Amino acid sequence: MGQKRIGILTSGGDCAGLNAVIRAVVHRAVGTYDWEVLGICRSTLGLMSSPPEVITLDIDQVDRLLTMGGTVLGTTNKGDPFAFPLEDGSLRDRSEEIISGYHQLGLSALIGIGGDGSLALLRRLANQGGINLVGIPKTIDNDVGCTERSIGFDTAVNIATEALDRLHFTAASHSRVMILEVMGRDAGHIALNAGIAGGADIILIPEIPYSLEKVCDKIRDRQSKGKNFSIVIVSEAVCTLEGNPVKNMDRFGECRLGGIGQYLAEQISISSGAETRVTVLGHVQRGGIPSSLDRLLGTAFGVAAVDLIADGKYDQVVTWQNREVVSVPIAEAIGQYRAVDPNDTLVKTARGLGICLGD
Repeated sequence: MGQKRIGILTSGGDCAGLNAVIRAVVHRAVGTYDWEVLGICRSTLGLMSSPPEVITLDIDQVDRLLTMGGTVLGTTNKGDPFAFPLEDGSLRDRSEEIISGYHQLGLSALIGIGGDGSLALLRRLANQGGINLVGIPKTIDNDVGCTERSIGFDTAVNIATEALDRLHFTAASHSRVMILEVMGRDAGHIALNAGIAGGADIILIPEIPYSLEKVCDKIRDRQSKGKNFSIVIVSEAVCTLEGNPVKNMDRFGECRLGGIGQYLAEQISISSGAETRVTVLGHVQRGGIPSSLDRLLGTAFGVAAVDLIADGKYDQVVTWQNREVVSVPIAEAIGQYRAVDPNDTLVKTARGLGICLGD
């Protein structure tokens, strides 16, 4: 088959399971095909550097990675390479620098691990610069199209579920409404899955409009039955009663979702008289030791991605469908945003349990 040199990078937000992918790619590429694997540091920023910022990955080096969170290669979720922000505030198209870095390294192919935004940018770079790209979906939001699961989602759900488990005791001890705000950007998968698994009484997700009255009715109904506390889990993407997302602006002028939990706490307290407390998990959901499922998924995806390169199949992304790894065109995956379907089995399950979804 001949010697190949392939590159691998992680792009976008970090999550648990990325290092398991890197480990699997190296095992398959080096151990089976006798290829060379270069890890590209800091995503596309590493390819922008001159010379490109890379490390050679071997099996002994990656064997310790299976249980590690984050990504040993580093990542970035800032700086569109087609409109890259400079220190003077201007924007520059630096795409050709990235493409030049790929060819300068003599890579036969590139494995890009990212969410829908990262995969879209990488595909655009690949089409422009003749890069042989294979994608692997990762996002704790689980919103990449065509795949039932993305790397990082299961660990995030486990962390949110554990938080709900812990909140139950303090909520009951103080007769409070405890609100847990979780990540989710535009999708409510984390809130829905963790809410059911963690025994939440109320689950609020952006795909299902809510009524404050219905939420407070649920709390009062529990109180009338002698249940002096309630547990609410809410996705950060849920809007205010006026339909506006709750955002905070950082010192760099970037707006980020966050704050809906505190907003709801105030509204619930005013409307129901209940004492409320808020916990915001934030980046805790991204960190920590990856779950067994994220390790398995990452490993299966890594092996499959290398096999696609061996078969000369590019512009593909590996996905998980019906307990199998199936490759689909990247354009198809990023073209089908995967939000929660209001008729989803888990939505029906939540309703069947009497969980209030706010509607």
